[in-house]
Amino acid sequence: MASTVENGGRRRRWDESLFRAACLAAATLLMAALAGVVVSLAIGGWPAFRTFGLGFLTSAEWNPVTEIYGAAGPIAGTLVTAVLALAMALPLAMGVAIFLTEFCPKSLSSPIAVAVELLAGIPSIVYGMWGLFVFAPWFAAEVQAPLAAGVAPNSWFGGLIAGVPNGANIFTASIILAIMILPYMAAVFRELFLSVPPQVREAGFGLGGTSFEVVSRVIVPYVRRGAIGVIMLGLGRALGETMAVTFIIGNAHGLPKSLFSSGSTIASTIANEFTEATGELHEASLIALGLVLFLITFAVLATARLLLSGQRH
Repeated sequence: MASTVENGGRRRRWDESLFRAACLAAATLLMAALAGVVVSLAIGGWPAFRTFGLGFLTSAEWNPVTEIYGAAGPIAGTLVTAVLALAMALPLAMGVAIFLTEFCPKSLSSPIAVAVELLAGIPSIVYGMWGLFVFAPWFAAEVQAPLAAGVAPNSWFGGLIAGVPNGANIFTASIILAIMILPYMAAVFRELFLSVPPQVREAGFGLGGTSFEVVSRVIVPYVRRGAIGVIMLGLGRALGETMAVTFIIGNAHGLPKSLFSSGSTIASTIANEFTEATGELHEASLIALGLVLFLITFAVLATARLLLSGQRH
């Protein structure tokens, strides 16, 4: 009996050691892959940083003919479209999640939630094609053209919406991005609100709170840490989206001067030009753009971690 117990203890210790070693190997492999990506991007993009220096980040000129490349235009387009998309998607996503968890009949809540999750799984190229062939022409005819005809071009609002009325611009790209990240954010917000214990809701209503007060003062604060994570993940997805934005943004390398002006993002620039990059400097500049996008996304996720750590106490 003692021998059996001893053998069982040795086996458990061996299994525990093996499990820890496997977890350590997985974590090490992940960190090595991440470091490899950063190093390869830095090496590949070094000729661009060596040639243009800080001007690569501050210049908006992108001219393959003269071998002059500046990343300011794609960087600005990436940040503007992502922030606009998040600003449009966030209130709608929270509204959908609140409706499904607080007001929607149970017989309809589950089917609608499944539909929202299915929308989150639609490939981005489908959104891009819909935006190019359906939404952009409609937007140009029904929104851009009437606004351009009814607003004085010298006014501040005229300058804000100046641009060629073809539907391919910064604003329409932001709308497509918002439509893309909306189902994902709504689905995760719904799961967060469902995680709130029923006793918490009942306590809020028991104190005489209205539905708005319970949601805004009890439920949302209860899940605020998770909500910050959802917001940052939605922003990260908007920053890295490629094909849908490439279809609809207009692909102009300059700094966007208005909401309705054509622009570009880092991802769309790489997708459009990488196969056509024949010169070493052109290819290095595109790889350097990839490194910049990586650093921007890393900064967003690091900010999320800082915000989450600040909510622990």
